[in-house]
Amino acid sequence: MSIVLLRRGLAAAMALSLAAPALAQDAAHALDHDHDAHGTPAPAGAGHDAHDDPVRLDAIVVQATRSGRSLLDEPIRVEVSEREEIEEKLLMRPGNIAMLVAEIGGIRTQVTSPALGAANIRIQGMSGRYTQLLADGLPLYGGQTASIGLLQIPPTDLGQVEVIKGAASALYGPSALGGVINLVSRRPQAVPESEVLLNVTSRSGQDLTAYTAAPLRDGLSYSLVGGVHHQHRQDLDDDGWIDMPGYERATVRPRLFWEGVDGGSAYLTIGAMDERRTGGTLPGRTLADGSVFPQAQDSTRFDIGLVAEVPMGEDALHLRASGMTQAHDHRFGDLLERDRHRTAFAEASYAAARGDTSWLAGVALQSDTYRSRTFPEFDYGFDVPALFGQAEHELSDALTLAGSARLDRHSAYGSFFSPRLSVLYRPGDWTVRGSLGRGLHAPTPFVEEIEAAGLSRLAPLGDLEAETATTASLDVGRVFGGFESSLTLFASRIRDAVQLQPLDDDAGVRLVNAEGATRTAGAEALLRYRWDDVSVTGSYVYVDASETTADGGRRATPLTPRHTAGLVAMWEQHGRGRVGVEAYYTGSQPLDGDPYLARGKPYLLLGVLGEVTVGRASWFLNLENLLDVRQTREAPLVLPQRAADGRWTVDAWAPIDGFVVNGGVRIRFGGY
Repeated sequence: MSIVLLRRGLAAAMALSLAAPALAQDAAHALDHDHDAHGTPAPAGAGHDAHDDPVRLDAIVVQATRSGRSLLDEPIRVEVSEREEIEEKLLMRPGNIAMLVAEIGGIRTQVTSPALGAANIRIQGMSGRYTQLLADGLPLYGGQTASIGLLQIPPTDLGQVEVIKGAASALYGPSALGGVINLVSRRPQAVPESEVLLNVTSRSGQDLTAYTAAPLRDGLSYSLVGGVHHQHRQDLDDDGWIDMPGYERATVRPRLFWEGVDGGSAYLTIGAMDERRTGGTLPGRTLADGSVFPQAQDSTRFDIGLVAEVPMGEDALHLRASGMTQAHDHRFGDLLERDRHRTAFAEASYAAARGDTSWLAGVALQSDTYRSRTFPEFDYGFDVPALFGQAEHELSDALTLAGSARLDRHSAYGSFFSPRLSVLYRPGDWTVRGSLGRGLHAPTPFVEEIEAAGLSRLAPLGDLEAETATTASLDVGRVFGGFESSLTLFASRIRDAVQLQPLDDDAGVRLVNAEGATRTAGAEALLRYRWDDVSVTGSYVYVDASETTADGGRRATPLTPRHTAGLVAMWEQHGRGRVGVEAYYTGSQPLDGDPYLARGKPYLLLGVLGEVTVGRASWFLNLENLLDVRQTREAPLVLPQRAADGRWTVDAWAPIDGFVVNGGVRIRFGGY
């Protein structure tokens, strides 16, 4: 689908968003405004933040763990960002979810390709390829989400974001070795609602998004979201290399929701995305060796997903299925690499509860296929059937035990058993959670360096072993008065981690399994205080990560800062506006293959957000990176000569875009 066709789709979405209140007016009058989309009473505290009190936390139902429990009763620690927090980040970065997930404690959004701006999600110091990105529990963005995919998902229609840290292969298979991020869609309300958002930036960027949702008839409702996004390429340090890649992107996603009177439900979504992204050298400029090296990536993605629940007396049958196809044209200098990724997924599970015990058991099948027109020697097709089960038992009102396990039969790497055990203990206003899990990851050619540089310098894959990991965590938290606090200790040990090594003649690279273990340990601390309309949140993360080197030694894992911290203060009144101030500190981090610096320098990011609501229009202004921190102020971004893996840039360890101002207006219709 072309940009033009998707823009037409967005225009239709905007027209529908303006017409939706009238189309569904009769249906809205039949529903009480104090009820949710399914006619049930709204939870106490709706419209306020989830952490105002423990009662509200009980109203948050977690989807990612499959148990259907409230957040407070979940033995597996799950961090949830609700709609209020999503809206704050929506005003800062309407085009993608990178900032939304980056500001969750223990998560780092790492730029993997400064030439194209691609980034992935690292959880508790583990590589981004170990993080499974899901949408309503479905792999709509692929089994192993490409780094560029994080920048192609707008947050406009998200209802909440759920994060499970540590090995989650027992729940989701070989792609969830490091954790899971589940993007939960925004559910239609009892009355029609629509909105249009326009955003512009001081770096010549523009975003236009539209969202509409309404009930259609008994139990049936819909939502439709679309967006067009543009960024003009920027060479901020005037060295001839594009620091901020240019892009044009369009997205559209309709959704249908059905709720039956007997408790059955179904959800259907279809998505399309088309993007043109450019970077590398500016026209007429050259690199140090006198050559030109344009980089570009054209992406087109289509996906479809279905989630259904069928009541079986007191039990339930759950069905999930999805399909995704994504085509890429990668430009690396004079070389054009063309490829296609496909993912197909199907799952059926049966859930039941008897007394103090609840359980489910199911079967799943996932197929991941890669085909390259340019380098067919890297083609692969993986089929992974699986059996899985989960059980939870309440030993007392304060103590719950949970266990899950999965047996995967990978067509290329054999059979793997992935267990996970968790415990929840809640004495008074304290909460203690412990978890121990094991998981796996099936190697593909696409580690971070290869995604950034392409396949031209990579040797054919040898006999790689699957990467396996054991992770553990202990979390202690307390909610009392206006305070919320938590301390988490975590550790992981990865065996057979895949690493990139230069060939003997430095003319290319190969992938090998590391001889020793990759170890990570650390701690997360959070303290939040709320007083009326004001909230203040402080966080700190410590990570100690090391890996085996090619010569058998050990080193600190590159691009993993040992110390990071954040402080955010926000005033917000519904219907009036908000003002927020934030500060984020990133400590020194080891670098790899950087001829200018052995370690990245510490830096502090400051930001201010303001929003004023007048009627149905909200005007916002966001000042990001007030101190104008920029990596190119410390050292060049471009290498003096091309690296063995094909890259022309050093790793990104600090912001590259510097001080940016964005602002705009958000107009809402109906339902508010």
